[in-house]
Amino acid sequence: MGAPMGFRLPRVCLPRSDIDLSKWAVVACDQYTSEPEYWTEVARAVGDAPSTLQLIFPEVYLGTPEAPARIGQIQAAMRRYLADGLLREHDGAIYVERSIDGQTRRGLMLELDLEHYDFSRTSASLIRPTEGTIVERLAPRIEVRSGAELELPHILVLIDDPAGTVIEPIGAERDALTRLYDTPLMQGGGRVSGHAVDAARSERAVQALQALADPKAFAAKYRVPEGTPPMLFAMGDGNHSLATAKAIWDRVKTSVGPDHPSRYALVEVENIHDPALHFEPIHRVLFGVSGDLRQALADALGSRVRIVDVPSATAMRERVRAVEAGGSQQAAGLVGPGGRFEVIEISQPPSTLAVGTLQPIIDAFIEHGGATHIDYVHGDDVLERLGQQAGNLGMHLPTVGKSDLLRMVVREGPLPRKTFSMGEAHEKRFYVEARRIR
Repeated sequence: MGAPMGFRLPRVCLPRSDIDLSKWAVVACDQYTSEPEYWTEVARAVGDAPSTLQLIFPEVYLGTPEAPARIGQIQAAMRRYLADGLLREHDGAIYVERSIDGQTRRGLMLELDLEHYDFSRTSASLIRPTEGTIVERLAPRIEVRSGAELELPHILVLIDDPAGTVIEPIGAERDALTRLYDTPLMQGGGRVSGHAVDAARSERAVQALQALADPKAFAAKYRVPEGTPPMLFAMGDGNHSLATAKAIWDRVKTSVGPDHPSRYALVEVENIHDPALHFEPIHRVLFGVSGDLRQALADALGSRVRIVDVPSATAMRERVRAVEAGGSQQAAGLVGPGGRFEVIEISQPPSTLAVGTLQPIIDAFIEHGGATHIDYVHGDDVLERLGQQAGNLGMHLPTVGKSDLLRMVVREGPLPRKTFSMGEAHEKRFYVEARRIR
């Protein structure tokens, strides 16, 4: 099993049984990056209680004067939590259920072998990115992880298992498993529980994963030539976190040897066919706008683009959906300045997806001084609030159908960066488990 298949059963650190898990668990560090008030409220709710808030770097603080001190505090907190016995080790896979908004998503905690991961655009590795990696975003993450004793995973990895052979059989027998944790989650995050998977059920899951990676079965499923390298795991959320782990492993592996724990990364594996798993678009907000993005679109796309005024945010979203559903054009929405709403309609687009057509234009617009910077946000309400603020401009993007996602990755390579999100911000993974990486 293990290395040849790109994964192994994990050794996980869980919070001690007397710790208040409702304060221990916080949402992924790369969420609410333009909403510092969210993280202020999290800090208020946690107070002095043991919490993963002390073990992660919320990216809302990237580039702030306190960032270096915060990194030192995180690494010191990891050492302190370990020394004080706040974490207990558990060997073996963990079956996870996340209930939110009336649905329950199912996952399996495994360790992925970074020797089988390549995040380049030409990746043909067993573990692959689904979106482009923003390499400049790795540096601060590398700084945090390099001196860390622990990793805390918010990485969600997808498998293409239409018959439900890996995770679903474990879920069907959940009541026979030992419960490891169960807690409500703060800030509207729903509830999460984790259950120990015994050896027999783990072995069945391993065999099912191996079957999904069979080269002939893979070629038939995706209608690609036999001999095409199979993709078993595709990144869902946390692409940059896994890329950070990979970058560090490549840097240290010659000095630490092949069995070092930093060769692996702890992730939650989910089936893309899980009915509770839905994809949401990741929108763009431009800050410090001084140029005319509409003119930049016209200059880049010529007569293939038209921009239509609409009366409201609702009308904008409906028209974007209708144009995209037609299949012959791409569409996106513009929010701002003020209460202005428009729809961008593109014929004969140069890319498969609207985001692929528009992102290079946005990048050039910023590079030439049309705006100072960009953020990637979840949720229509956040986009509309930020896009209407003075000096800002929002771009509403359509959703990528999950049924098409992995086929596109296999055939065309990674999608443009920040193309899709597995749910909105409050649905993202909350930190509960940790793993030693030293």
